[in-house]
Amino acid sequence: MNMTVTNDAVEWFKKELDVESGDHVQFFVRYGGCGNFQSGFSLGVAVKAPDEEAVSDDKEGIHFYVEQKDEWYFDGADFEVTYDKDEQEIKYNHG
Repeated sequence: MNMTVTNDAVEWFKKELDVESGDHVQFFVRYGGCGNFQSGFSLGVAVKAPDEEAVSDDKEGIHFYVEQKDEWYFDGADFEVTYDKDEQEIKYNHG
């Protein structure tokens, strides 16, 4: 499993979450919501340092990651975090 955060998505996180170089952004599994990976679950986002990371991507000094305990959600598939300019929101794509 690989993870990629696009440059446009990084800019969104910098603006919306006020993150900067040296910060950590976690993608975590939460029950409910409308996710496109596993039915009944979705991804949440938190600004916090990792405990046991499974996969990560560093952009502009910001460390984006998923913990090992949440790796099951992706079922081994790569995923990409993008920014949809038309909807002005983050999207999670897997393949």
